[in-house]
Amino acid sequence: MSGLRVMENEELRVSVSDHGAELCSIYHKKADREVIWTADPAFWNRHAPILFPFVGKVTGGFYTYEGQKYPMGQHGFARDREFLFVDGGDDFIRHRLVSDAESRSVYPFDFLLEIVHKLNGNCVTVEWKVSNPGEKTMYFSIGGHPGFCVSRNAGSRLVFEGQESLKRVAIDPKTAGVDVEHPEILPLNQGVYQVEEHTFDQDALIFDHGQVKKVSLEEADGTRLVTLCCPDALSVGIWSPVGKQAPFICLEPWIGRCDNSGFAGELKDKFDVQSLEAGKSFRTAYELLIGE
Repeated sequence: MSGLRVMENEELRVSVSDHGAELCSIYHKKADREVIWTADPAFWNRHAPILFPFVGKVTGGFYTYEGQKYPMGQHGFARDREFLFVDGGDDFIRHRLVSDAESRSVYPFDFLLEIVHKLNGNCVTVEWKVSNPGEKTMYFSIGGHPGFCVSRNAGSRLVFEGQESLKRVAIDPKTAGVDVEHPEILPLNQGVYQVEEHTFDQDALIFDHGQVKKVSLEEADGTRLVTLCCPDALSVGIWSPVGKQAPFICLEPWIGRCDNSGFAGELKDKFDVQSLEAGKSFRTAYELLIGE
């Protein structure tokens, strides 16, 4: 059975599972509310999975590396693996996942993935460190998928401070790839986009090319719930299940994402894929600011 690790201060109580090193709860004491989605299977049975070594789907359920095809499910496999709990305290929790025979059967690289959750006041920081202990260059994507509770989906507000509009791309339901040929402009009203009944009919709102480094989620009355700060994100996805009017919205920082529609090339040529030379490490982080 997976362990549940807890860190706590005067403002927040934070829980992280050994399964997937997944952030399972952020309880906001002052507001007396749970911030992280409760994983109700009627809507979506996860809280905040880590997406590695792929974000999203690959074309046809397979990717190609050095001419060989490998099967890969949506969002990779890390979210469904047991991580080793390394250490922790009142303000941090550290987990680690290391490549093994099972992972190498679908992802032919040696890797070490370390996830550290940190707590400071009303801020939860999620750090990712990817290391390549192997002898060849590895290619990967990594992303966060935290879901946040809202009283109701339609009517809630997304705040992109200082921005007048954003260019979004959508997922083609026929290919499960991103339709980069037909981007749309998402108009904002003083940086605010109000979520509507049909906002997520085309799956996630995807913003590429580092357009979004900060976004806040608010209730319909303007009560601020959480702010995602992701200075290193190449893309940001905003998602809630299609057609369910689910009482949560995900704010997702990504480094790499699902394939563009029609992509059938090598892994190294995948959109925004990261390359990591033998013996090197990659490190990045995002922050969740809770409340005002």
